[in-house]
Amino acid sequence: MLLVLDPAALRPAAGPPDAESASGSAAASTTAADSPGWPMRRGSLVALKKLSERGIQPAMENGGHPDAAIAALLDQEEVSLADPDSAEWKDQPLEQYHVAAAPDGSLVLSKAAGGTDKAPGKASDKAPAQVPDHAPDKSGIATGQSFADWPALASRLLGALRTASRIRKTAETDITVSINLDGTGKSHIDTGIPFYDHMLEQIARHGYMDLEITCRGDLEIDEHHTIEDTAITLGEAIGEALGDKRGIGRYGFAVAMDETRSLVAIDLSGRPWCVFEGTFHREKVGDFPTEMTSHFFHSLAMALKATLHVSVKGENDHHQIEACFKGLARCLRQAVDRNEHYLDILPSSKGML
Repeated sequence: MLLVLDPAALRPAAGPPDAESASGSAAASTTAADSPGWPMRRGSLVALKKLSERGIQPAMENGGHPDAAIAALLDQEEVSLADPDSAEWKDQPLEQYHVAAAPDGSLVLSKAAGGTDKAPGKASDKAPAQVPDHAPDKSGIATGQSFADWPALASRLLGALRTASRIRKTAETDITVSINLDGTGKSHIDTGIPFYDHMLEQIARHGYMDLEITCRGDLEIDEHHTIEDTAITLGEAIGEALGDKRGIGRYGFAVAMDETRSLVAIDLSGRPWCVFEGTFHREKVGDFPTEMTSHFFHSLAMALKATLHVSVKGENDHHQIEACFKGLARCLRQAVDRNEHYLDILPSSKGML
C-alpha cells in the first residue's frame, strides 16, 4: 500500500489543540508538547514509523519533499518517503491512499482512483484523483473518513488489513471463503444447505465480521463433506486474516438463548484442540444433521489451530445449535479484537502463537 501525503498533513494542525493528541512516543510527544517550534503534527512521526514497518509505504504528494526539519526527523527514525513517479514505485500494483489536512485540523483519508497506474504526476502537478466521498473499498475503508490525529488514522489502516480469501477444491467440494475481521456483520452465504447458511450468517452478524462463503458440494451423497470442508476453509481464512496475531485479545467466551445455555470458550493459541459437550434429540434440524454440529466445531478448531470448548444444554435442538454458533461468533469477536494500546504486543509468553 502507498500512502500519499499532503505536506500540510505532516505540519502542526491549525485547529483546536485537542484535535492534536500526542502519540505513544515519549520523544515525539514530549518535544511536541514542550516546544512551540516542533515541525510535525503530534503523533505523525510514530504513526508513520509503525505504518512503514507494517509495509505501508509513505510518499509525498506530487513527488515532492518535506521541509528540511521534517525530513531530518523522518531520517532519524529511518522512515523513507517514496516518489510515486519514480521507476521503483510507478509500475507496482499497489493500492494507493491519500491523506489531506482539513480546515478544522483533522486528517482526511481518501482512496486514490486507479492505484499507482494513476499516481500523481509531475506533468499534471495535481493531487491523486480520488473516488467519491464515503464510498467503501474492498478493505472496508470508506473514503472521506476523518481522523482527529495520526495515531487514529494509523490504527484504522493497520486494522483494515485483516482480510483473507481462501479457496478449497477437492473431488467432493468447491469452496470460496472471504472474510474481513473488522467488518460490520455483512454476509453472503450459499452452501446449498439453508440451515447451515443461517448458522454461518450468525458468525458474521454477531461477530461483526464481513463474510462471503460459496460452496458446491456433493449433496447428492450427503451433507458431511460440505459442512466439514466449509469449516476447514473458514478456519484457514480466519487464521490467515489474523496474521501474526499481535495486539489481539486472544481469548473469548460467551451465550444464552431462551431455554438453552451455550458456553463457548476459545484460545487462538496455535494449538488445535476441541471439546464439545452436548446431546441432541432430533436427527436433523431442517436439512442439517445434528451430529455434524460437533464435527463443524472440531474441523474449524483444527484448521484455525485454536483451542475450542463448547458446552450446550437445552430442550430445543434448533436453539441449541444456534446458541453454539452465536457463542462462537461472540468468542471470535472478543478474541480477534485489537486494542491500539497493545497493537504491537504478542499475547504470549512464548514469543509466538
